[in-house]
Amino acid sequence: MKVILRETYQTLGEAGSIVNVADGYARNFLIPKRIAMKYSRSSLRILEEEKKIKETRKNKEMKASEQLGNVLRKVSLTASVKVGEEDRVFGTVTSQDIVNLLKEKGFDIDKKKILLEDPIKALGIYTIKIKVHPQVETIVKLWVVKE
Repeated sequence: MKVILRETYQTLGEAGSIVNVADGYARNFLIPKRIAMKYSRSSLRILEEEKKIKETRKNKEMKASEQLGNVLRKVSLTASVKVGEEDRVFGTVTSQDIVNLLKEKGFDIDKKKILLEDPIKALGIYTIKIKVHPQVETIVKLWVVKE
């Protein structure tokens, strides 16, 4: 049976390609899981329409991520920490702390998107990278000060 792949499938090929598979494999696995659709001229048009919709959605997400990145670039955060002798910080400033500071400013960012190279264990000014979108990174200034 000829089928058109809706999405890239590791053993069959790229999305949009036309492949020959066993009838049972197509009917029982590929088509019900929406990995592929039966080959016809109308299904080619449907696939093209789906591609346009996905591309439009991807562009909207990209624009929204770029706008959020531009807004975050202007944000400055201040983390007040307890310090001991010689201004040594008790503990560290973690990505969860940064998420909480961003929530106070009105931004809802997942802590996995905050890219800390090293734990923050000293007072000072830090530049924190945030991966807003797989293709969009931005930075936020973090001031670590005495409590």
